[in-house]
Order: sequence, then C-alpha cells, then structure tokens
Amino acid sequence: MTALRSATVADAPAIGEVHVASWQAAYAGLMPEDYLARLSAEARAASWGRRIGGNVGRVLVAEDDGTIAGFAAYGLDEGQLYALYLLPRFWGRGLGRSLHDRVVEDLAAAGRDSAVLWVLSTNERAKAFYVRQGWAPDGATQTETIDEGRVTLEEARFRRPLP
Repeated sequence: MTALRSATVADAPAIGEVHVASWQAAYAGLMPEDYLARLSAEARAASWGRRIGGNVGRVLVAEDDGTIAGFAAYGLDEGQLYALYLLPRFWGRGLGRSLHDRVVEDLAAAGRDSAVLWVLSTNERAKAFYVRQGWAPDGATQTETIDEGRVTLEEARFRRPLP
C-alpha cells in the first residue's frame, strides 16, 4: 500500500538515498560517470534535512510498505516543481504520477494558475513523462554548473496550466 505524506526531517536519509539512486540511474549517459559515482546519499540527506527542517518549500514522500519510494519538492509561492524522483525499482508503477498529481493539486489550491519546472534538456524520459502530465516546453532555457564548475547542465523550462 502506498501513501503520500509530508516529509519529516527523519525522512532525510531515505530521501538522500532516493535522490542519489535516481540520479545515477536516470542520468547515466547524460552526465559524466565519475560525477554520478561520487554522489553521496549522506550529503544529499543533510541538504534535504536542512530544507525540510527550515520549512523551505514543501516536500512530499511516497511511502510503499514502509519504504520511502520517492519524493517531490515544490514551492507554493513560486509555483514550481523543483524535484520529483523515485527509486528505480518503483519506476513505471504510477508513484511518480501520484506525487505529481498531489503537487499540482497543492499548487492549484494555493491559487496558482500555472506552474513551471526545469528539466535536463537531454532527459527524454523525464520530458516525455511531463508532457503526458500536461506540461509543455515554454521556450526558456538555462545553463547550470555543478560539481564546482566541472559539470554543465542545459535545462529547458516546462509550464502547465493548473486546474
């Protein structure tokens, strides 16, 4: 049985694990292998713990029989979906859609009429998922550097109307 709920600081280690496992699987071949291999679940957990504890945006988790299977992070004020990741073994089971739909409901309930997200331009799997959920690229792009400037990411902005 899967349940969606607000994340707590105690969920941060599991969220860190989901974040790293998801990036390593989803971005294989899209980001440098050495960068993906160096990702630290502990470092990600610390970052997510600070975010959750500091009430920076909202974070939801999808819990499947006691396992944190995925999470979504978003900002009501910005009307933005920041992150939506699942453990790879949960891909294709509808959990991503469930998390997505809850985020959309929350953003609409907060009075937003549209929402945005940024997606890696080369991540065809993610782009196809978002298009199926009603998102479309709006033409905006950005370049982000991570890993102390060693990795450059090209991102496209997607937008969707909210119900």
